[in-house]
Amino acid sequence: MKELLQKYKEVIKFIITFLGVYAVLVIGYKLYLQYSTGDIYYPDYLTNLVARQSREVVENFGYDAKIEPHPDEPSMKMIVNNVFLARIVEGCNAVSVIILFVSFIVAFAGRLKPTIIYLLVGSILIYAVNVVRIALLAVGLYHYPESQEVLHSVVFPLIIYGMLFLLWIIWVNRVSVSKKGE
Repeated sequence: MKELLQKYKEVIKFIITFLGVYAVLVIGYKLYLQYSTGDIYYPDYLTNLVARQSREVVENFGYDAKIEPHPDEPSMKMIVNNVFLARIVEGCNAVSVIILFVSFIVAFAGRLKPTIIYLLVGSILIYAVNVVRIALLAVGLYHYPESQEVLHSVVFPLIIYGMLFLLWIIWVNRVSVSKKGE
């Protein structure tokens, strides 16, 4: 057994680190949601911010866009050219994707400074792509409402999770190359 643990020491370290960081971040995020009252920024600050920024992107595409609190559930309604198209819920704010990203990068960390820089740049990139993704989804739903299921369930998750996977691959290749040079 000891030989087996020694042989897979790095894999075990990765899994434990990943799960530990993931658990801490998820618990922290759940506490944020629990204590977020939604009094000023409904339903919570981050979801509201994503909704406002997505609306601005839609407006920059040349559409009249509005967001307003949904009266029946904790979400923001995205309205394009006076057509209610989408609900922006807490799960749309990319925090869960960023938590996955951070957990993986920390578990597969290299030197401290490049790791921190990559975490910041990657998290900002995921967030920005998510805002654009929501705006594109709203515009897509405006023009192709019959494609709602494909756009929402296939195309747009593929964008955000594809981005996450690409960032992981870049990091693994960069860290692997830098460790060979050490």
